[in-house]
Amino acid sequence: MKCVADSKIHLQSNTRSMTAPITINESEVTVTAIRAQGAGGQNVNKVSSAIHLRFDIPASSLPDDVKERLLCLHDSRITQDGVLIIKAQQHRTQDMNRMDALARLHELVNSVAKPPRIRRATKPTRASKVRRLEGKSQRSGIKANRGKPGLQD
Repeated sequence: MKCVADSKIHLQSNTRSMTAPITINESEVTVTAIRAQGAGGQNVNKVSSAIHLRFDIPASSLPDDVKERLLCLHDSRITQDGVLIIKAQQHRTQDMNRMDALARLHELVNSVAKPPRIRRATKPTRASKVRRLEGKSQRSGIKANRGKPGLQD
């Protein structure tokens, strides 16, 4: 899949310029409880408190431009098939980890909801060109005077 974000031509969508954050259907998210990593107490091998959240981006009901920007992210959590996997194990309870994973999913989707601004190429002003050339000639003069006196060719 070719990412439009990587090409020179940027098309800006006029939809969702300043709208509310995008909502995600709960039915499109698969949540699985797993055992958390790391040290724990007596309960660590019995309780599955960590959460694996799986979100299939191509099959979701997100708008097409948001899907494209999500898939173009260079994020290690997105698989080759376009499935976003978020692992949450920071909290002690399953409910808190589920809410944390869903919050991170919403944060990621809302970060690409707004289309990127189009970069307009500008030329440097004449004054900035003169300042640059004066700086270069001044530096050249400093370097030319660094030799030993009397060794001029």
